[in-house]
Order: sequence, then structure tokens, then C-alpha cells
Amino acid sequence: MATEAPPRAITDDEIATFRRDGVVMLPSMFDTKWVELVDAGLTAHADTPTSRARIWDRDEQGRTMFWDSMAWHDRPEYQRFVFESPAAEIAATVLGSRQVNFFFDAVFVRSPGSQFETPWHQDEPYWSVDGHDTCTVWMPLGPVKAKNALAFVPGSHLDGAVFDQPDFGVLNPDAKADVDRSDFSAIADADIPDIDADRERYGVVNWDMEPGDCVVFNSRILHGGSGLLDPDVGLRVFTSKWLGDDVRIAFRAEGMDPDFSAIMQAHGLAAGDRPGTDLLPLVWSAG
Repeated sequence: MATEAPPRAITDDEIATFRRDGVVMLPSMFDTKWVELVDAGLTAHADTPTSRARIWDRDEQGRTMFWDSMAWHDRPEYQRFVFESPAAEIAATVLGSRQVNFFFDAVFVRSPGSQFETPWHQDEPYWSVDGHDTCTVWMPLGPVKAKNALAFVPGSHLDGAVFDQPDFGVLNPDAKADVDRSDFSAIADADIPDIDADRERYGVVNWDMEPGDCVVFNSRILHGGSGLLDPDVGLRVFTSKWLGDDVRIAFRAEGMDPDFSAIMQAHGLAAGDRPGTDLLPLVWSAG
């Protein structure tokens, strides 16, 4: 089954921005049909979450931040998006990869008025893979103001540093059992700096976005935020994670979140393998 081509060409300047900064905002990359399909899937998904789902935040007013991952096996809407939408070709184009495998989906749903901000972090060091050619397509399902959108430190993906990152397992107000944990203290090159104290110094970027826009970012870039919502504003985001040419399976002693090592091994994947099987399917290849 062929993926749909993007509705417009990604420009050389946009590709250069991604390579230099590790992040680029791409306006008008998904037609309304894809936004509506994923939004319908997320509504059904929230009613029947996976065993990996958890609430990251619940405040005194009852406002929440819901997160879940790898739901695509059970959600036909997500399956169509993965295998038929332009997302795979978008990822391959900005990565410069000759092939991309799908890794996993993750959803982030904030109640109207939620003040919870995602801590600054990198993604790839948490993952059960290793490689520079990894990216996330961050896709809001409604309008989002820059002040509420995910923010990034341009260029922070380039030097290979692994920061002493937050343990997202502590974001668990419901004390759900078997939540994935991580501890980077033994392998960290440095502490994450206080980016919010001087966002101008770190060149922090984020954008006003409309449905159909997406941000594509390298999984080693420092990013965070996406909170502090106005009282009548919620935020629903669907993300898809993609693996390019240099990526290999890796099982990390410092912990993985989400930890897919057991399901990877059940599919016959071992450390050092290229992604593959129906768990991490090849979705797009050159030619």
C-alpha cells in the first residue's frame, strides 16, 4: 500500500533548517481528512486506552494531562495514518533517509486550562533504539498558540550529549503500577541547563500552528513545554515516531520509556538489529 504524497514539496530551506537546528515547522502538510481521521481515532482511543496509558498530571481543579503510546495496533484510524498518510515521506525527506520504519505513536491530551508543562528532555536516550536518524512528527489536532506549543533548543541535537534527564515515571499521580522508569545519572554528560531562565540565550523556538501543520524534530534535540493553557483551551496532539537509515535496536541499562524491549524480543528483534517485523514496519523507501 503506497503512502500519499505530501500536499506540497518540502523546500530545500526547510530541509536545511531541520539539519542545522534539529527542528522545523512545516505548514500545511496534512489535508483535513488526515486531521479528522486521527482526531476521531484519539476520541475512541481515550475511551479505551492501552495498558501503557497514564495520567502525567492531575491538579486540584481536576485538570489532567493524558498520555498513551503504541495504540496503533488497535486503532484502525492510526493504522491508516501510518501506512497511507504523507507522514513517512515527510520523515524520510527531512532525515535524508532512503528508508523509514514506523516506531510508535504517542498522544498527549491536556484538559482546558491545564498548567502542566512537559519537562525539558531529549527523546532518543529513553528509547529502545539507537541512532541519529530518528524524528517525531508533532501534529496538533486544533489551533495552538506558540506559547502553548512544544518548544525546542535549536542545534542541541548535534554534539551527541546525553543529559541527566527527568524520570518521567514519577509523573504518575494515580500511582499506577509497572510504569517505566529511567536513571541517566551514570551516563549523563551534563545536567540540563535552566533553559526557562534565559530562553533568548538558548534561542528557544516554537510556533503558532493550525490543524494540518506539523513540527518535525530530531529525537536528540532538547524540547519541553507545551502547557500553560488558557482556561477555555485544551490541547490534543498526535505524534508519530520514525526511524531512518542508521537506527539499530538498543536495550538500555539506564531504563527505557516507553520500554519496548520485551515486545521487541518477542518479535525476534535483538540489540544491534535493524528495525523490522510487523512491530516496526518499513513504511517508505526510496524508489
